[in-house]
Amino acid sequence: MIQKYNDEIIVLETNIDDCTGEILGCTLEKLFEKGAKDAFFTAIYMKKNRPAYKLTVLCGKNDMEIMENIIFEETTAIGIRCRTERRTCLDREISQIDTCYGKIKVKCVETDKGKKVYPEYESARQAANKFSVPLSYVYNEIAKNNV
Repeated sequence: MIQKYNDEIIVLETNIDDCTGEILGCTLEKLFEKGAKDAFFTAIYMKKNRPAYKLTVLCGKNDMEIMENIIFEETTAIGIRCRTERRTCLDREISQIDTCYGKIKVKCVETDKGKKVYPEYESARQAANKFSVPLSYVYNEIAKNNV
């Protein structure tokens, strides 16, 4: 049986058309450092056909003010849209598995079709760097050992 839970998440969005790529990248880093569950940019066009980006940030209710402050302080945004959404998530367990590249952290979830194992990016990236192999090799090793 699938183990899942429901919760609510805050979605913050703003359109930005006058900010450098370096500033936008730095903003994402700060949002993640302060607890954003996810953050990303979507390419959009604004009035007068100006290319721009929509910044979307997912966070918990308690982190909303922190996220808004980062957006206002780090970017040229002067307004942020906010909404609450319900989401369904699979229960997950974080563990480590042994591979030929050492121990790698993974997320494990159960579905009706069986167990799925997903590598934790940072752990896999470190192993790839340590062994001087492409990241895909580490991902493939994890997939091969968890079929």
